[in-house]
Amino acid sequence: MRLIFDVNGGDNKYEIIRGAIEVSNECDIDIILVGREDFIKENLQELDYNKDKVEIVGAEENIENNEDPAFALRRKKDSSIVVAMNLLKEKRADALISAGSTGALLAGGLFIVGRIKGIKRAVLPTIIPGIKSNTMIIDSGANMDTNPDLLLEFAMLGETFLREYYKIDPPKVGLLNIGVEEGKGNSLYKETYTKLKDSDINFVGNIEARSIMNNEVDLVVCDGFDGNILLKSIEGVIDFAIKNVFYNIEKSELDDESKSAFTKFLKDKFKNLDAKEVGGTILLGIDGNIIKAHGNSDSRAIKNAAKYAINIVESNVVNKIKDKVERK
Repeated sequence: MRLIFDVNGGDNKYEIIRGAIEVSNECDIDIILVGREDFIKENLQELDYNKDKVEIVGAEENIENNEDPAFALRRKKDSSIVVAMNLLKEKRADALISAGSTGALLAGGLFIVGRIKGIKRAVLPTIIPGIKSNTMIIDSGANMDTNPDLLLEFAMLGETFLREYYKIDPPKVGLLNIGVEEGKGNSLYKETYTKLKDSDINFVGNIEARSIMNNEVDLVVCDGFDGNILLKSIEGVIDFAIKNVFYNIEKSELDDESKSAFTKFLKDKFKNLDAKEVGGTILLGIDGNIIKAHGNSDSRAIKNAAKYAINIVESNVVNKIKDKVERK
């Protein structure tokens, strides 16, 4: 197993190196670090690792979040995303992990690595925690402008992913909307409702945002604009709720021993709400294993994203999606 890490991408470049080394040591895998060679070599001196397991590939440039992705890909041939994508396309590794620009990663996946034949767009699925199990949001930020046919395609990709990777059969699919009744929403969601209802997908109807974490469905379908707002709203509320709980424990009249015990208990219970525990998500629809990590990922998040990548590779889910699409 060999994984590529985009070192130039993301906010914490040293943390990317550190997380890559940690997963290499822990899982005994080979890694390729793509980025500024001097920076990588300098920071590797602080870490304990097997030199035979680590390859450095130089890339001086980085594509920033505020750049036009397609234009930047053509102009910045020496960017870490372009270099890493070409390595993946050439089968030099099994998967790529990047905390860089989502737009550049999406464009690079489409134009360099390539789409699965028959798929029009790539899509980002994101898992959010629920009371009893998790729920997947698709799309969570890759496609701002869509149409009913694309949302149907997203639903198919998400359903296949849940069946093949998470072994949920059949997954319950819901459409994000402002009400549960048929006929709710704008023209996009009304037309999508009809297409999902007439498909062979296990569609159970509309779902409101407030019900998502109650595990009423396994997959929530929406466009990337609504999905990204939904996802960040959930992250914000969870972050506020956790901080508020710990703040009130600290200000309470409990003795120090009780505060410590209560805090430790809650930290363990809140662990599944921490995005760093997941690390990243696959870019579905691309003919290769590309994992998008959070832009502010630390070494723990990068390591967990890499472990997720290992599981994705071992599950062979991309080829299984290809088989399903080609049979249609």
